[in-house]
Amino acid sequence: MRALPGAAAVALIVACSPSAPPAAPSSEPEVLVVPVGMRAAPAAPDLATEAAPEPPPAPLATEPLVFGQPRHFGEPHPDAETTPSGLRHLRITAGEGQRHPGPRDRVEVHYEGWTTDGVAFDSSLERGRPSDFGLHQVIAGWTEGVQLMVVGETTRFWIPEDLAYGGRPGKPAGMLVFDVE
Repeated sequence: MRALPGAAAVALIVACSPSAPPAAPSSEPEVLVVPVGMRAAPAAPDLATEAAPEPPPAPLATEPLVFGQPRHFGEPHPDAETTPSGLRHLRITAGEGQRHPGPRDRVEVHYEGWTTDGVAFDSSLERGRPSDFGLHQVIAGWTEGVQLMVVGETTRFWIPEDLAYGGRPGKPAGMLVFDVE
């Protein structure tokens, strides 16, 4: 992460730490999204049996494929805090900064956004570069939420529709979920 001159910067860490302890089993299924144009890889044969002939490559997915639902997408995490506007947020990783950006500051962030059924609709990680914008140029849930963050922090936001796109045609509908760093 780098600080922007004259503005606060925040970034997003979405990857899991390999040294993190395994998560407790959950009754909620996990999600696997196969992006359009990706091939699903065949599973490795059982080591106790002879290797089966290699199957032909799987066809390219023409639509995103979603299997199950990730934890805490449809409903905010029980530990999430709620602002007076209804924005829910949960800090995932503490940051090292102390300054919070203001409503007209420019920030640089990495983020991923999902609908509550776990379908990814936007990602700076997918594009391979962080996004840079003024907080007054984004949806109200972002303007409010990112001001709660400091440099290096990662937060998950559950943004109600009225703080997101408000039902505008061509935009994701309902509550949206974002991981932002």
